[in-house]
Amino acid sequence: MARRIAAGAAYGGGSVGLIGAATVGLVLAEVQLAKRQVGGGTAPVPPSADGRYGVAFAGPADPLRFVLLGDSTAAGQGVRRAGQTPGALLASGLAAVAERPVDLRNVALPGARSDDLERQVSLALADPSGMPDVCAIMIGANDVTHRMPATQSVRCLSTAVRRLRTAGAEVVVGTCPDLGTIEPVYQPLRWLARRVSRQLAAAQTIGAVEQGGRTVSLGDLLGPEFEANPRELFGPDNYHPSAEGYATAAMAMLPTLCASLGLWPESDHLDGSRREGMLPVAKAASRAAREAGTEVTAARAPWALLKHRRRRRLPAHTEPLPHGDKDREGTDPVDKEKDAGGGSSATWRWAEHMPLHRWNNAGD
Repeated sequence: MARRIAAGAAYGGGSVGLIGAATVGLVLAEVQLAKRQVGGGTAPVPPSADGRYGVAFAGPADPLRFVLLGDSTAAGQGVRRAGQTPGALLASGLAAVAERPVDLRNVALPGARSDDLERQVSLALADPSGMPDVCAIMIGANDVTHRMPATQSVRCLSTAVRRLRTAGAEVVVGTCPDLGTIEPVYQPLRWLARRVSRQLAAAQTIGAVEQGGRTVSLGDLLGPEFEANPRELFGPDNYHPSAEGYATAAMAMLPTLCASLGLWPESDHLDGSRREGMLPVAKAASRAAREAGTEVTAARAPWALLKHRRRRRLPAHTEPLPHGDKDREGTDPVDKEKDAGGGSSATWRWAEHMPLHRWNNAGD
């Protein structure tokens, strides 16, 4: 099914039905019930996390330019502090691994579907400060809830990845999350939401990888952990992730984000003990949609590398330093932890498996 969707997107085909009409009729009542319950709380307006991270690593090299695109998940809706958004978490983690400042620009829009990526990519590429070095895209949930044709969804994503890659940026896509984990959704809609989410995630993987991007599956990653801790990992509206939920997603994406720039210490050597391998891209996409935090990277067509990179904890209490405000004190993640008495070991506690000498220098 994922290959059919991706093929329809590539060749301009019409909608490929993910479910039958009879199934749609069966769950209409459940859909109405879920609509009344999901979003019943209040989700704060996403805080702006744009700015410079890792200023303690300032040196002769220019900061890395990182752009985040997508929907409310990419924007960080559901949390109140900039440092809790996925953009801030990824930017601070990238700065720590690269030992280099990172300039974050977030052009994501709450409620966006994949057809808004054209506008967002144009914003990213029109930045007068220069082309982005790396981009992350988190999209797909609204495509499912608004019944956007899957072929159209994948076509829009593929076009966005191609434009960014043509401009010279590395691209990492966090695929459609598992909507079957939303707490107020019950059977049979839960089963249907999970199935449709996974089918779209697999098709997104095929489309993005074939355009030179990398993908990380968020569906299964957020599934078991969100089901086990729904009160902790979902925000007050029971739909968007909480701060802990965003940290879980960011931890899964960070290794691939760094690897795309050649910064991650793990090589691309395949480890059979972790079920890694080289598979046809459609098979890799299908498996990734079912397994937590799986990375799929293009190899020689029609093959793709399927990897399960080890996740690390993220820097704590990350807040951006506004561009051009280099003289402000206490805004760098390292400085904030020092001021709080935490020291560098608290700031970089996520790096427990990394070479120690890299992280000792961070707190000097």
